[in-house]
Amino acid sequence: MKYISSPQNSLIKELRQLKQKKYRDRAGLFVIEGEKLVEEARKESNGLIKEIIVSESYNRENDTEISQWNDKYSISLIPDRLFNEIADTESPQGIIAMVEKRATKPEDMLHAGSNTILILDALQDPGNLGTIIRTADAGGVSGIILGPGCVDLYNPKVLRSTMGSVFHVPVCNSDNITMTIDYLKQKGFTIYASHLKGTHNLFEIDFPSNTAIIIGNEANGIGQEAEAKADILLKIPMPGKAESLNASVAAALMIFEVARKNFIR
Repeated sequence: MKYISSPQNSLIKELRQLKQKKYRDRAGLFVIEGEKLVEEARKESNGLIKEIIVSESYNRENDTEISQWNDKYSISLIPDRLFNEIADTESPQGIIAMVEKRATKPEDMLHAGSNTILILDALQDPGNLGTIIRTADAGGVSGIILGPGCVDLYNPKVLRSTMGSVFHVPVCNSDNITMTIDYLKQKGFTIYASHLKGTHNLFEIDFPSNTAIIIGNEANGIGQEAEAKADILLKIPMPGKAESLNASVAAALMIFEVARKNFIR
C-alpha cells in the first residue's frame, strides 16, 4: 500500500482528469466511487482494476479486509481531506477505484438460444442510462448498444445509477445505428421500437427468441433512421391521461414484457 499526501501527485492529477470524458477516452480508464461499485468491480471486472484508492478513515474501519487485497491490487492510501477533494459525491464513502474500459462489440453479446438486445438512440440523461442498465441486468438482457448522441457510459452519475450492473451487462457504442441494426437483422433479430404512434400493442406481441428493442431520446423519441429500420413500432398502452413515459420506465416495461414472454414460452 502506498501513502499519498500531495495534491500534485501524478495519481491524484490523473483522478481529477478522468472526471472529463476526453481524458477517459484517451486513457481507456474510468473511475468508480463507493463500496457497492468497487465490490462489483472486484467480482466482475476480470483484472481490469488498475488502482484502488482509500481514505485514511476508511482504511482504519476496514483494515483487515483491505490488507487481504494487497496481493491482488495496487492500493493507495490518502488523507480524508484529499479524498474529499477528488471525490465526485457530496458524502463520499472513502473508496475509489480506477478501472480499465472493456472493449465490447455487438457480436460479444450474442449467445446460443434467446437474446434480447437494447439499442439506445441519443439517450442523454445519465440517470436514465444508469437505471436502464440496472433494469436490463435484472431482466436478463444480453447487451446494450449506445447509438450516436448517447450520454457517456462512464459518466460518474451513470455509473452510480447502475448500482454495479455496468459490470454485469455488456455495453458498447455504435457510430452508425443503421449499420448496427442491419447487422442484428443479418443475425436473425427482429427489431422493435418504442414509439408513441406505434401500431402494435406491446402486450400483444409474441416476441421471437432474438429480439432487439430501440429506446429513443427523452424529448424526441427515436430518430428517423432508427424508425425506418425498425420492423415493428410498438406502443405501450396508457389508459390514464399522461401522454408519455420516462425513457427508463418505457425500457423497463419492454424489457420485462420480453422476459415474461420468454419465461412462459
